[in-house]
Amino acid sequence: MAFFSRRRPGAAPAPAPSQAREWLHSLLFAVVAAMLLRWSAVEAYVIPSESMEHSLLVGDYLFVSKLHYGPITPQTPLQVPLTHQTLPLLGLKSYSALIQLPTYRFPGFSSVQRNDVVVFHVPHEQQRPADLRTFLIKRCVAIAGDTLTIRQGQVFVNGRPEAIAGQPQTTYFLAVPQPNDEVRQALHDQGVVDYTQPDGTPAMGTNPDTGQLGYLISCPASVAAYFKKQPYVQSLTVVTPTAQLFPDVADYPVSGARSAVPRKWQLDDYGPLPVPKKGQTITLTPANAAIYYKIVSQYEHNQGISWQDGMIQQNGRPLTSYTIKQNYYWMMGDNRHNSEDSRFWGFVPEDHVVGKAVFVWLSLDPHADFWHRVRWSRLLQPVS
Repeated sequence: MAFFSRRRPGAAPAPAPSQAREWLHSLLFAVVAAMLLRWSAVEAYVIPSESMEHSLLVGDYLFVSKLHYGPITPQTPLQVPLTHQTLPLLGLKSYSALIQLPTYRFPGFSSVQRNDVVVFHVPHEQQRPADLRTFLIKRCVAIAGDTLTIRQGQVFVNGRPEAIAGQPQTTYFLAVPQPNDEVRQALHDQGVVDYTQPDGTPAMGTNPDTGQLGYLISCPASVAAYFKKQPYVQSLTVVTPTAQLFPDVADYPVSGARSAVPRKWQLDDYGPLPVPKKGQTITLTPANAAIYYKIVSQYEHNQGISWQDGMIQQNGRPLTSYTIKQNYYWMMGDNRHNSEDSRFWGFVPEDHVVGKAVFVWLSLDPHADFWHRVRWSRLLQPVS
């Protein structure tokens, strides 16, 4: 058998690559492999706020699977942190000057299911391309085609009570005769945290409605039941913040578009509200136009859309029907009274979904000293 070589007879053999060059090639390969893995399979995230307490804690580090719902191709090839300050350094005047490509989602293991804890791009940062927006993590409470209702804090889906996984929290005022070390120790032992306080323990305050001394706390139902049994507790009452919510505020926080027919829903008394499904054709009226305004004007990239007199306009004429182009989801934080979520800004489009939170690989307590910083009991715990 004959073997052929391009080297001329008598030519010196090619020099072996230097060790530095081999290291460089290995480093480049590792960087490219890590980027591909991060884009297509898993990525690490940290919980920065208490909107998912008590299911996820501030300081939890998560692995998020992109394989569950399928990785999505980048919309912007330039995947680096950008701000209005750094854009000029790249010769760009705004985010719209970035090259933006059509996106495609590869097949995944499953679709988004009720009770999944989902990472997604915040829907309302319209000044940025979708894949350069802030990441949020919430629980999917209702999927495309569902009808969501909340009554006295209880979630109903399609008219039936929905069992919510995790440990949803409610905000209470815990009234006591006199705040003391016993009460503070009980709050600490029950895992009640106030991240605005230096040591994480809620500070004593006064109930503005009754003048009673006590503590404003957020905790799961099991902890609330514990405090109700304690002799030093005078009362434990639910405190529900009031807010102007979607769809009365049709375009929070981008513009001042408001529904022509106010519903005056609140955090614990909300709906019924249908969650849009791909292929569904909607008849648009002043009574429901605010529900679909962001879908038509922002998420599905239609041209010539505006809001006038409580109706969606296209090229200056009222739009009376619309066919939904993708599925949508309803996301809520488990810390129900301390979460800015779909109740404020509406539905999450399918093309904004990044992945499913699968397990906690590290958890650091921001209020603990160095020797007790790691929450060992949470390591490698699945996200429920």
